[in-house]
Amino acid sequence: MALETAPAAKPAAPAGAEILVLVAHPELEQSRANGRMLLAARALEAAMPQRIAVRDLYALYPDYLIDVSAEQALLAAAKLVVWQHPIHWYGMPPLLKLWLDEVLAFGWAYGPGGTAVRGKDLWLAATTGGPEDSYRPDSYNRYFFDAFLPPYEQTAALCGMRFLPPLVFHGAHKASEAELAGHAETYAQRLADYPAWPEIDLVEDCVECAVPPSARPSDRIMEAA
Repeated sequence: MALETAPAAKPAAPAGAEILVLVAHPELEQSRANGRMLLAARALEAAMPQRIAVRDLYALYPDYLIDVSAEQALLAAAKLVVWQHPIHWYGMPPLLKLWLDEVLAFGWAYGPGGTAVRGKDLWLAATTGGPEDSYRPDSYNRYFFDAFLPPYEQTAALCGMRFLPPLVFHGAHKASEAELAGHAETYAQRLADYPAWPEIDLVEDCVECAVPPSARPSDRIMEAA
């Protein structure tokens, strides 16, 4: 039976929220796990609107026209940024990738003068359709799941963010109702408890990835080209 969809996303999220949850699922009405996770996050948002803001990107931007200024304002205010999404072809769905391309701009999020998100935490809350044992060298996904995380880790490092240990729910297609409910509860509890996570002090600071000004052409060079 299809999951009841989450309430429609609001056009704006509270400014200054400590936790910014970005949900990216192109077919949320068909989701068995992300739908429940979104509902759990929305319940926290309703109870603590100044602490947590939830953004359903596919509901907000069905035309893929991202309001960069609005997203940057919310991102700059947050201490924890959450990327919640299903794994699509070993990575993130296309709208979240576009969000990265446009919001994490050179000179704002990274590169010379790009310090707007430095010192923040980034947390991946992902789901996979395949079971955990499919992510092994002797199975059809060929690699342990950690092998697909470096692009996330390096994105965080380039922006000066600390990449927290991800929360991954495997086997969403065949999970039982009890397993789905339990995972949504765990997700909500982790959001509510941040930053009081037992392992958070053990996470190493991100490596320095300073991008020199010479890495990008100057405006004059670009005009001449």
